[in-house]
Amino acid sequence: MKRRLTLHFPREAVHQPITYRLAVDFDVAAKILRAQVAPNQVGTMVVELSGDIDELDAAESWLELQGLGINRALGEIRIDSDRCVDCGICSSVCPSGALRFDPAEQRLRFESPRCLVCEQCIPSCPLDAIALLLDPEPVLR
Repeated sequence: MKRRLTLHFPREAVHQPITYRLAVDFDVAAKILRAQVAPNQVGTMVVELSGDIDELDAAESWLELQGLGINRALGEIRIDSDRCVDCGICSSVCPSGALRFDPAEQRLRFESPRCLVCEQCIPSCPLDAIALLLDPEPVLR
């Protein structure tokens, strides 16, 4: 099972080996999609966690005990086909391959099941044709 989380690090927690502990203590793999973590500052990290559902639940509880804030992906990426000109710029920043440019057809292809909702494509679009649509009912933990 996979989960996409945004971890918010308080200043005191940025020095902890979080991904190492997840792997060793919980048998959970952490794929870092985006990170802004600096010494002695607050930080943010978007990760995709993979593992057994029980280990994932235990790992999330442990992360909260370490003082990290956790947000789950609560939305989905949508592309406005009226605004999109199929330039393919967004496909160059997509870590999962959900966005890809088909050179034979000169068209952008979006496979939403592959999307990690990392939001890296949103600022890359020069026409603001990509948006994050939030779920009407967020999942609370």
